[in-house]
Amino acid sequence: MRKFIVMLGPPGAGKGTQAKRLSETLGIPHISTGDLLRAMKTLDTPLAQKVQVIMARGDLVDDETTVEIAQDRLLEKDCQEAGAILDGFPRNLVQAESLKQWLGEQKAKIDIALLVDLPRDVAVQRIVGRAKQEGRADDSQEVAAKRYEVYMAETAPLIPYYEAADLLKTVDGNRSMDAVTSDLLTAIQGL
Repeated sequence: MRKFIVMLGPPGAGKGTQAKRLSETLGIPHISTGDLLRAMKTLDTPLAQKVQVIMARGDLVDDETTVEIAQDRLLEKDCQEAGAILDGFPRNLVQAESLKQWLGEQKAKIDIALLVDLPRDVAVQRIVGRAKQEGRADDSQEVAAKRYEVYMAETAPLIPYYEAADLLKTVDGNRSMDAVTSDLLTAIQGL
């Protein structure tokens, strides 16, 4: 039976890493919005061309287009059969409501929202550390702090949203990768 899982947590919490691990273990496709947007740069479809124009202007991809990109991917065979682990989508309440409505039309629903929780100072340290490790200069202490603030303003409101729907499970992300994965799998298996 297909499952739709939303990954939540601040930048640096390891959502992408955990989503990949869960995908490999459970056989559910990992859908990363960032990966989808990067792939759009090389595709030649009407949707990809729309995204390329938006990105060429230096603008953020709007909610409506982001939802369209996600829906397009969720209609592919692997997601239709197994569901998806959504990483980076929904990013705000507008996207969450659109996803809920669209999944309902597809006779599906979000089964669980997994919050990989991490204190602000640890999240900022991880972002900066990862940037240094990858040789990127774009994630300074200031930029990392700004990314965290954007998360708190735009994405953190999804925490009470999914909590109110009785779908939220929180895992302490300030532990070893294996411990976090184990707790996430336990939460999913409890469905």
